[in-house]
Amino acid sequence: MSDPTPFKIIAVDGGAATGKSSTSRAIAERLGLMHVDTGAHYRTLTYALLQAGAQADQPDSIGPKLAALQLGTEIDGRSARLSINHSVPDDAHIRSPEVNANVSKFAAIEAVREFLFNYQRSQAQVAREHGAFNGLIMEGRDIGSVIFPNAEFRFFLFADEATRAARRAKDGQTDSIAERDKRDSQRKTAPLVCPAGATRVDTGPLPLEGVVDHLCALIEA
Repeated sequence: MSDPTPFKIIAVDGGAATGKSSTSRAIAERLGLMHVDTGAHYRTLTYALLQAGAQADQPDSIGPKLAALQLGTEIDGRSARLSINHSVPDDAHIRSPEVNANVSKFAAIEAVREFLFNYQRSQAQVAREHGAFNGLIMEGRDIGSVIFPNAEFRFFLFADEATRAARRAKDGQTDSIAERDKRDSQRKTAPLVCPAGATRVDTGPLPLEGVVDHLCALIEA
């Protein structure tokens, strides 16, 4: 007998403030999936590296700092959060102006991305072993292109810059959307791109519920 709810892996990519997090969390709730925000991974790692005295403009010195960090996963409802040395930093810490100003710089460093690669891939197994999830939905900027290029469902969200700036302001964030996207799109390792074959979704003219309904319809079709 076939499993009526086969384990799904869903990749959601896009630039800053395109609705990745809100959409992914809502889909996770609706379809019973484990939600992973890889942007938070890079923010958490950036925070830890800054606390350790690392500087993004000195990439050769980052290796020893990374070696001292132990990665783990803590499940909070439907969200899987990255812990470092058995601790999950507060959201206020990983979304501070200092982290906002440095996260794309650290994320562009090959050693940093390699450090997180296997951990991020392992989240599918975490979701399977947990037993309470029908699958995994992972959001970021290289999920459908690098982390899970063979995911059953790959989406790329986008919106006009004015809409995205308004969303960022509403969330109280101060980072530059255009600057971050440019830096992430131009980095040599795992740049921000729309993966070949992914479904592009313009979230600008749609309310959150409309985006969620659209993606869920495609997933469940």
